[in-house]
Amino acid sequence: MEAAGLIFSNIHNSSIPELTNIRTMASVPFGCRYRLVDFPLSNMVNSGITKIGIITHNNYQSLMDHIGTGKDWDLARRSGGIKLLPPFITTYENSASTKLYTTRLEALIGAISFISRCTEDVIVLSDCDCICNIDLSAIIDEHIKNQADLTIVTRKVDETSDIGDRSKVITSNEEGVVTDVRELIKGEKIGGEISTNIMIVNRLFLLNAISDAGAHGYTDFYHDIIARRLSKIRVFRYLYEGIFIQITSLASYFSNSMKLLTPEARNGLINIPSNPIYTKLRNSAPTRYTDGAKVVNSYVADGCVIEGTVENSILLRNVKVGKGTVIKNSILMQDTVTGDNVNLNCVITDKNVVIRDGRALSGHESMPFFIPKGSMV
Repeated sequence: MEAAGLIFSNIHNSSIPELTNIRTMASVPFGCRYRLVDFPLSNMVNSGITKIGIITHNNYQSLMDHIGTGKDWDLARRSGGIKLLPPFITTYENSASTKLYTTRLEALIGAISFISRCTEDVIVLSDCDCICNIDLSAIIDEHIKNQADLTIVTRKVDETSDIGDRSKVITSNEEGVVTDVRELIKGEKIGGEISTNIMIVNRLFLLNAISDAGAHGYTDFYHDIIARRLSKIRVFRYLYEGIFIQITSLASYFSNSMKLLTPEARNGLINIPSNPIYTKLRNSAPTRYTDGAKVVNSYVADGCVIEGTVENSILLRNVKVGKGTVIKNSILMQDTVTGDNVNLNCVITDKNVVIRDGRALSGHESMPFFIPKGSMV
């Protein structure tokens, strides 16, 4: 059975406003050279999905620059390929309103033209910040086997899990049939399963559900499309037990990025030869380490120049570390330049930041020090 894909580029923008006020969530950097959208895109491509739509909202110029024609994901195709679906004015506002969609269901209503033109039997829905390496073809096979209308990919959580306040708690029976879908209460500590926001849905069912939602003024996908119909439709859950990262705040972004410095996270997310994570390629020079440079347990992209010390840190492309400078437990994004004798600890810099000689900046793991794009300190 053939499948198409739909990725929501902005659903969780409010989770990290520091990084999404100038870009959409999908184009937030993660790791040395990846963007968040690379993970769901690669999961779909690795599972044989070659028709993918990305629903946009605002601030999506950097996303367009990153995706380009889609050739880096083998999606520069005459038939199918990748399509950026522009934002629309929600149908629930009058024509004079300039309000864009605010919910997952309203976003799907705006993408109904893409869904209608698809000839595939099922649609894979995914948020852009689903950081995992998952075999979607196995889930699609299970979806077909169960003759399901919709399959929700879930993950187990415990009381210490870092989960978003808007997460959906999924309850199912021994056969995997979903019996309840509810909103996670703010501050609630649970031990069960929550939705990863990755779903397999029959295309015709989705079209009918969207039409019904428009007719009744529904706005919430989980509540109005799933929970309202549990007694009438076949909804299953598929438990994913691999590494799954959810970004819920700037501190969460920092701590989850730091996990990439461990072999377990790299081997479970990126270093899987059968399921590589693709991204936009750049013809940059290799990183240059001068005499006296010291790098320990760090993730360093190409194009960097390192003259000082880097420990337990992540450096994106074209970062310059000056002489006598010490970078610890930090994330320096593309084209960040540090002068000489700089000390950074638990710092996140956005792109094109300049830190002049002799500066000492420090945050904490629970509250990293953030420097906005283009700033000079």
